Amino acid sequence: MLFSSIEFVIFLPIVFFIYWFITYKNLTIQNTFILLASYFFYGWWDYRFLFLIAFSSLVDFWVGIGIDKSNNIFQKKFYLFSSLFVNLSFLCFFKYFNFFTENFIRAFTFLGHPISDPFFLKIAVPVGISFYTFQTISYSIDVYKGKLKPTRDIVAFFSFVSFFPQLVAGPIERATNLLPQFQKKRLFEYNTAVDGLRQILWGLFIKTVIGDNLAIYVNEIFENYLQYSGSVLFIGIVFFAFQIYCDFSGYSEIAIGTSKLFGFNIIRNFAFPYFSRDIAEFWRRWHISLSSWFRDYVYIPLGGSRVSTIKKIRNVFIIFIVSGFWHGANWTFIIWGALNALYFLPLMVLNINRKNKDIVSEGRFFPRIKELFQIGATFILILFAWVFFRSESVVHALQYINHMLSWSFFQYPNYAIKNSYIFYISCIIVVDWLQREKQHALQFDHTTCIPKPVRWMIYYGIIFSILLFKGKKQEFIYFQF
Repeated sequence: MLFSSIEFVIFLPIVFFIYWFITYKNLTIQNTFILLASYFFYGWWDYRFLFLIAFSSLVDFWVGIGIDKSNNIFQKKFYLFSSLFVNLSFLCFFKYFNFFTENFIRAFTFLGHPISDPFFLKIAVPVGISFYTFQTISYSIDVYKGKLKPTRDIVAFFSFVSFFPQLVAGPIERATNLLPQFQKKRLFEYNTAVDGLRQILWGLFIKTVIGDNLAIYVNEIFENYLQYSGSVLFIGIVFFAFQIYCDFSGYSEIAIGTSKLFGFNIIRNFAFPYFSRDIAEFWRRWHISLSSWFRDYVYIPLGGSRVSTIKKIRNVFIIFIVSGFWHGANWTFIIWGALNALYFLPLMVLNINRKNKDIVSEGRFFPRIKELFQIGATFILILFAWVFFRSESVVHALQYINHMLSWSFFQYPNYAIKNSYIFYISCIIVVDWLQREKQHALQFDHTTCIPKPVRWMIYYGIIFSILLFKGKKQEFIYFQF
């Protein structure tokens, strides 16, 4: 069920009404209803994979209690490794089986021993498996480390794992934040719900009007890149940068806004990342829930930055390459991760990777020239890496880059581009810049100087844009991950 589909438009008000007007008196009944609604939402794609998420939830519920009851470190480790083994086995089988099989065959062929009858499975990747797997693993690790007491409320735990707003594409929640919210009574807060509706509205706008429309151009350019000039290919990758941003941050905005309607507060996932002044700041602002997950559960356990320079370099490459591989079973994602590691290394070696932790040009309307240059340089590096992320193969990416950087880069683009899309991209840049000190683009509070009638004009303008100019319905890009 897509957030932008008519099915969700029908589903959400029904769930909202039952949640607040029928089940609100009893917390267990309310959580049970959320669980059933979440399973219905997930099963809309393929009900067969409900067993998978239920089994994963059951394993980690059992692991948490087992760790708490254990009397020695060996028993605790047994339970933790049981969680890691089950969850990562499912993830590797469904997502990476054919990747490893294909590369195994290629290796033997290269060594002169071709395999005549390769064994491939047509495996459908369960939607959201990378997200809820990391969510349940983090619960087991936090219980093992003593950061969290395990719950014995199985309904609350299953609801935490399958909470439908963020189930299939994040944000990747931590049990320390979300699980306690299922264990206490929620109260409806009007102002929070209204803010959530604004967030949903903005998420729908950037997804359907900008992301879905840009997808048409991006697909056309990447599929026929040899037919276009380097200038068109550059426009294509710029369009993809905004497509994936609008698509993924749009999903996150809708997820966070929907959660607010039900009295939940989930983690922010994007913080206007294209205004970053270096690549380290970009990764603190892009897909925040995943970046922080790898930091806390991979980078820090490896020693983080409190080790020798060689080991710090090793740790950086590990988390970025693993992050790339998390995105998909393709060498393009691994190279994309390695490129970001290379971008990050000079900042780490010079110990300036945490230099830009403030908001760019905070308290000022215009950026300084130096900041503008830093933002532009960082964006160019990001664009170069996005080529690998979007391409179907490494050869495709290298050919795309080679053709883009030819003399035709200076030619007038031989491709008809609608001015409306340039306008919408400009709008999102302006809105993001004006709201960069807020939590989201349509956050209006007591400090906002925009009159109420103007705000309502903005809301209606966005609604009409969604109705009149939305693109052909596209699945969210991150559903494939």
